[in-house]
Amino acid sequence: MPLPLVLLGGTLCDAALWQPLCRELPSQAVIIPDISGAECAEQLAAQLLADLPPRFLLVGFSLGALVALEMQHQATERIAGLALIAVNPLADAPQNAAGRIALLALAEQSGMTSVIEKLWPRYVHPSRLTDNELFQWLVEMATRSNVACFRQQTAIAIQRRDLRHTLSALSVPLLVMNGDSDAICTPEHHHLLVRAAPIARHITVKQCGHFLPLEMPQACASALQTWIKESELCVSTL
Repeated sequence: MPLPLVLLGGTLCDAALWQPLCRELPSQAVIIPDISGAECAEQLAAQLLADLPPRFLLVGFSLGALVALEMQHQATERIAGLALIAVNPLADAPQNAAGRIALLALAEQSGMTSVIEKLWPRYVHPSRLTDNELFQWLVEMATRSNVACFRQQTAIAIQRRDLRHTLSALSVPLLVMNGDSDAICTPEHHHLLVRAAPIARHITVKQCGHFLPLEMPQACASALQTWIKESELCVSTL
């Protein structure tokens, strides 16, 4: 029986982040938890693990990838495959906190749409800056969120820790994906992660920014299909 696929989204994202990608995947049980309810990745990872099945495939995007790294650290034996999309594995630089808190203040004063407007030039490949449909998709996800959730997610980002060293204990398939024009989680961030995890299969998607699941859902789905097969084969040989 196929293992469930757990999808962890990023800041101000909900299940809509994964809709285009899931349409490209074969039928498989999918679980999309909320990325809220805690102010540090360690606590949120523990909460999610308490509710998830005994064993599963785990995909994390952006902030969700940081939580996924915490989950594999806390319960390596439960994860049958790990995929990290658009991730910066480093601890957050102290000077970043002021900018993050300013974005939170902007959300409190002017609403979530103003936050997406501020981040939009860094979110997508330059060729997508006039893509109003994609912009509205992000705005609608953010609008369905709330300031309390954004505050928690901001705290998670500020307090995150570098867990690259824990990947040496990972024996299941590891997929790392990034956009070649991601200004938030840069190609160099992904190279640093892969250097710490020699087992990783690293894919860089051309003409793509930060939001791989929405900018390039077919490319993401194709890579995940291969990774799912590899992970399930690994489980069947144990």
